[in-house]
Amino acid sequence: MRHVSFTAESWPIAGTFTIARGSKTAADVVVVTITENGFTGRGEAVPYPRYNETVAGALAALDAARSLIEEGKTPDLPKAAANALDCALWDLRAKQSGQPAWKLAILNEPKAVITAFTLSLDTPEAMASVAAKAASRPLLKLKLGREGDVERLHAIREAVPNARLIVDANEGWTPVSLPLMLAACEKYRVELVEQPLPASDDEALRNLPRKTIICADESAHGRKALNALKGKYDAINIKLDKTGGLTEALALAHEAKAQKFQIMVGCMLATSLAMAPAFLLAQLADYVDLDGPLLLAKDRNPGFKFEGSLMLPPPAALWG
Repeated sequence: MRHVSFTAESWPIAGTFTIARGSKTAADVVVVTITENGFTGRGEAVPYPRYNETVAGALAALDAARSLIEEGKTPDLPKAAANALDCALWDLRAKQSGQPAWKLAILNEPKAVITAFTLSLDTPEAMASVAAKAASRPLLKLKLGREGDVERLHAIREAVPNARLIVDANEGWTPVSLPLMLAACEKYRVELVEQPLPASDDEALRNLPRKTIICADESAHGRKALNALKGKYDAINIKLDKTGGLTEALALAHEAKAQKFQIMVGCMLATSLAMAPAFLLAQLADYVDLDGPLLLAKDRNPGFKFEGSLMLPPPAALWG
């Protein structure tokens, strides 16, 4: 017999994490636990207000679908709730079958990957200071999207002349400011920019000449969106909380590759339990941004081990 439970957890962030839309001091997550015939599977997800999802809403949706889940059916759920459930089912199947999740997903055995390390949005001076302390990390991700971004790029590049840089504007730029910002990104050797414009304004990207990779985040959710992204974006950021779980994320990654998109695998602020399924996708990615546990004051135990920005495969006791 199958039993399912749902809990909300709050994990303090090391300091304050700020993006163009606001600041937060904790990672608020939903955890689904499924027990069946002595085996237990877990999945973690982050309901995101940008997509009109909340922790309370996710828990309510899961509770309403409890009987369907325990009957082995797949209910229609908000994306984050669906993600936690889907990942818990993957974990459960792996334990029941005695095979790791990567084998069940028909993937190669996961290897260590380099993850980006994110710098929270702040003043140019503060971001440059944090960048200098992280200079040994090979790939830095800069949260931008407010007035003063050119000054931030200049200060950070001065502080870390050799680091690879990517930028996440979180929909904070406009069609008017875009040419200036892309020119600055080119000048300061930024490889990739995530979601420079609001999703509602991204038609301005269509066939726009640029040397910097433009990556869809808020504009990219599932496979149905891919056709609309062609000609506007060069890459897509796949997050399990947007696709509704690992199952759809894997399908999206394969389809995106077939359509010649580059792939970034990203995350919301969460613990290693949320990163573990995404780590399978990281094996298919051109850019990996799974540094959520590095930004927390304390991670789940057991969790991922990091050697600087090198992310080692997760322990079997964590997930999958």
